[in-house]
Amino acid sequence: MAHAVTIKDIAKILNVSVSTVSRALRDTHDVNKETKERILALAAELNYKPNFNATGLAQGSTHNIGVVLPFITNYYFSTVITGIQEVAYDNNYNIILYITNDSPERELSIIRNLSLSSLDGLLVSVSSNSDSCGHFQEIMNEGTPIVFIDRVASNIDTSKVMQDDYNGAFEAVEHLIEQGYSKIAHIAGPKGLDFTEKRLNGYLDALKKHNISTREEWIIYSGFSQECGETDTIHLLKGEQRPDAIFAVNDRKAIGAMLALKKKHIAIGREMGVIGFTDDPICELISPSLTTIAEPAFDIGRTGCELLLKHISKKYFHPEEVVLPGKLITRESTLRSHSCPVKINF
Repeated sequence: MAHAVTIKDIAKILNVSVSTVSRALRDTHDVNKETKERILALAAELNYKPNFNATGLAQGSTHNIGVVLPFITNYYFSTVITGIQEVAYDNNYNIILYITNDSPERELSIIRNLSLSSLDGLLVSVSSNSDSCGHFQEIMNEGTPIVFIDRVASNIDTSKVMQDDYNGAFEAVEHLIEQGYSKIAHIAGPKGLDFTEKRLNGYLDALKKHNISTREEWIIYSGFSQECGETDTIHLLKGEQRPDAIFAVNDRKAIGAMLALKKKHIAIGREMGVIGFTDDPICELISPSLTTIAEPAFDIGRTGCELLLKHISKKYFHPEEVVLPGKLITRESTLRSHSCPVKINF
């Protein structure tokens, strides 16, 4: 096996100290310019690769960050990961991914069994129905920084990056009202999640602004899946009074709602409007296409990772809360003049 080049090898060849090589490779300002250039040139020639495990022992850094997410199979979280990767890799950090499958029990098990000595920090999006976030506070108390992204623990004092759930929901519902819908239902996420409540409040305040009364039976809490959206919509259709529009907490639930409406031969748009939240690529592939609020998933991942690296490098970095705006994307599912075909094209 070929011998991996070390800073000791470079130091010996150039007849300089190991500490000089180390400082030159870290681009510090206390190394002579000519010496630094010689060291960098030789390091490139020998294809030197930093040993982060070794430097971690010396500097108290592993160059690993953990990322705890509910899912990786949907468009939103895969895009969040892309944003995280861009910043992490640009700063010579590796990411270690942990998936909770949206289970609070799995989340707790992952956090309890983390090897904190191998991580410099954590990026976390909490699972649904998570009763307590005390396990995250314990991690922070032990000195490992955490930044929350998307689904945040509101009672923990650290940096957080979210999309503007309240205003996104408000804009979605106001769009429905402007299109002539007045009996608007909301198929929400699970109770207790911060963004579930913010989207619910945006929905309620938009109705209030336009003097439209709310009906408790038209607000349904459940999971985030397409199946949940379909089940919630069937429940709404069985009620004494039927809504004329549905605001779904995410696109998958909105698509489930559309499937339920198609099965009942209810024309989407003309008879009942549907709007989602995310802007999953599938929104443009279905028929009719789905109006939605586009979330800044990539920027959430990127900004979250940038903040985590600041917490890692600066012991007393003051926590920041970043709220990124969404954008209304108008398509066929909220057009009153549109009458949809009876099939979905994938």
